Amino acid sequence: MSNTYRKSSVGAPSGFFECEGRGLQWLGQAQSHGGPRVVEVYNWGKDFLDIERVMSTSPSPSAAYRFGVELAHMHDAGAPCFGAPPEGYEGTCYFGPLQDPVPMETGNWQTPLDYLSDGRLKPMVQMGIDRGSLKQSDMDMIEDIITALPELMGAAAEDSPARIHGDLWSGNVMWTESGGQTQAVLIDPAAHGGHREEDLAMLHLFGMPYLSQIEDGYQSAHPLSKGYRDRYTLWQLYPIAGHCVFFGGGYVSELRSMCRSLLSK
Repeated sequence: MSNTYRKSSVGAPSGFFECEGRGLQWLGQAQSHGGPRVVEVYNWGKDFLDIERVMSTSPSPSAAYRFGVELAHMHDAGAPCFGAPPEGYEGTCYFGPLQDPVPMETGNWQTPLDYLSDGRLKPMVQMGIDRGSLKQSDMDMIEDIITALPELMGAAAEDSPARIHGDLWSGNVMWTESGGQTQAVLIDPAAHGGHREEDLAMLHLFGMPYLSQIEDGYQSAHPLSKGYRDRYTLWQLYPIAGHCVFFGGGYVSELRSMCRSLLSK
């Protein structure tokens, strides 16, 4: 079996695979400083990306703890600003499934408040309105949340830009054997400069094996700002709004329920 895995899509938007390839390389730079293993990138073109083929195995509690430590180190590698694209990439960044990725705003926001508001929530909800899955009343709720952001974000508003995966659900964390140990391997990022709590919130959103061990490992390497668990719902708004754009259905009611929960605090 070849050690190369090819992702391809003839309808991929311009720069899609270059963005993913450079994102993997950018995240992978942190490995020399204790970051997690990231699949190696071999080549990319307009409609393909060639990466390392990884043989999967089952996770373990100890591997999950190590991954938490490594994830903290990757975040600590930092980014120039909130919204920064992967190093060396100057085109459009993307978020979402291969068959329907949408543009992900890049910029040089200096605070996580402005980044979450102007770079993430408003653009994604507007896409939902444009596609007909969301309504203006949903944007009105998002605007209310933006008004409350200083209180909702609390101590996390002081955090510096982190080097984040950006789409860290369990399907984008593979597990493999290496040197007699199980280790995590990251794939399929929407890498950018963001807030460290985003990746952890995404792991919580759709479930992850040994999540408590991952969180314990993370905390041992970089303690999170006070009240971080209370902010997971806040950081989950963007990916759930994205799922409203991609899939509609029950994600719309989930987004509205999350908004109401945040506004009732």
